[in-house]
Amino acid sequence: MPTMSPPPPARCLERPYPSSQKGGTLIAEDVVDFATHERRLLDPDGYRPARCHRCLCCVLHAHDFRERRPKEDPEHPVTWIRRYSCASPDCGAIWQVLPAFLARCLHRSWEVVESTVTGTRSPAQPQVPARTVQRWRRRLRCSARRLVSVLASSDEPRWEALAGRVGLDATRGTLLAAWQRGMATLAALVHRLVPGVRLM
Repeated sequence: MPTMSPPPPARCLERPYPSSQKGGTLIAEDVVDFATHERRLLDPDGYRPARCHRCLCCVLHAHDFRERRPKEDPEHPVTWIRRYSCASPDCGAIWQVLPAFLARCLHRSWEVVESTVTGTRSPAQPQVPARTVQRWRRRLRCSARRLVSVLASSDEPRWEALAGRVGLDATRGTLLAAWQRGMATLAALVHRLVPGVRLM
């Protein structure tokens, strides 16, 4: 009996940054907790990218800070995100650098998202609205074809092997379960390989 293919994901999850876009979000994959983030914020070089991801210029200036308020998260009620501007007059890209523990576009920490969708949320963790939880779980049931293709063509044997194990008809939830290293690391990897494309 043929199996049903998972539904396609929402377009917002599959949209890479257009080539004409000046700047965007970078993810500091090594910043996995709030204390490390706070220390890095104190130093203008703490989050400074080595190069502009648009024009490859090696000089980026500390531009400003952007406020970030993760919803329903008493552990991190307010934080700041550093932004850097490319020094090349022909570029002008501005990059914000997000710590890996904050979910891009979801306005919550990955810890809250993951514990909520897996049903492992402790009573001390924030309650997330039911409609939001439904949306997140629906997204995990959607096709991971684009993500699997990205991993399969990454030239990294571990990721290519993972893509081969789950196959092109995997859901995002299946891919995440096979990944076994948590939402934050998979989301950051996907964004690094295809900036703009999202796990959730």
